[in-house]
Amino acid sequence: MTRLALVLFTLTATLFIASLLVGPAGMGATESLSALLWGDGGPLTLVMREIRLPRAVLALMIGAALGLAGAAMQGYLRNPLADPGLIGVSGSAALGAVLALQTGLAAAYYFALPLAALGGALVGVFLVLALAGPSLTLILAGIAISALAAALTSLVLNLSPNPFAANEIVFWMMGSLADRSMVHVWIALPLIVLGAVALAMLARGLDALTLGEDAAQALGINLTGLRLTLVFGTAAVVGASTAVAGAIGFVGLVVPHLLRPFVGAQPGRLLWASAFGGACMLLAADIAVRVILPARDLKLGVVTALIGAPLFLHLIYRTRREGI
Repeated sequence: MTRLALVLFTLTATLFIASLLVGPAGMGATESLSALLWGDGGPLTLVMREIRLPRAVLALMIGAALGLAGAAMQGYLRNPLADPGLIGVSGSAALGAVLALQTGLAAAYYFALPLAALGGALVGVFLVLALAGPSLTLILAGIAISALAAALTSLVLNLSPNPFAANEIVFWMMGSLADRSMVHVWIALPLIVLGAVALAMLARGLDALTLGEDAAQALGINLTGLRLTLVFGTAAVVGASTAVAGAIGFVGLVVPHLLRPFVGAQPGRLLWASAFGGACMLLAADIAVRVILPARDLKLGVVTALIGAPLFLHLIYRTRREGI
């Protein structure tokens, strides 16, 4: 475990530094880091502190949050196909953001877009808590809310009289970290930290659940409290991530699956490993966005989907083969 932690920490730090150094400015590593740490107020300092640093920090935060939420969701449901978007929070957050874009609030007020997304996520949380009970009803409630949010989002796009607003909505829903500032970092940080702490506290309960719900209760695990903590923690990190970066999928699904064999399939250990793994995946994907097509606005969510979808199909195939 110590070796895995060292490898993941080193890889995360390396990718974070690489994210700071990769970009169209074409400046050397020493000069760029010097401008970041001891800037003189020149153009390079502005690029490093106002463009690259927020982007790298957001990739680190959001990737870790989505990886952690995915591991917690899979541990609670005892299903490697579970995803943090399963409870419908990401869909409801996206709907809130789409409404802000469609009504013009996002153009009129700087904070309207992320705050509307957070508001949508909050509504999704209350609906889940009102409908959900045990594991099965939690899944069904999440699917229903996701479907409703997707239908309403499609309705907004269908009725949009402004093609430019519709185009902006579509591009926002693809997910991106471009043009983000430290304001977005400070908007997302409190909720991501709060949600991450809540999810990290689930380690003992998730380990106990591997023995079954009856055995977990016999060991003193409060299953209702565990479920509520899971929902609130996942909603906080996914809602905050969607609010500032749009819809970014497959991180919470793929990363726990890849790292599970290295932690002995223990859900408690998988939480921290998936947080590091998610940060690595999103940092690497954001670097790829800038390297593959630097002259085009390639969306981050598209890259993560292109990476995650084939792995997801492989996971389904392997699960089916092992079941047979």
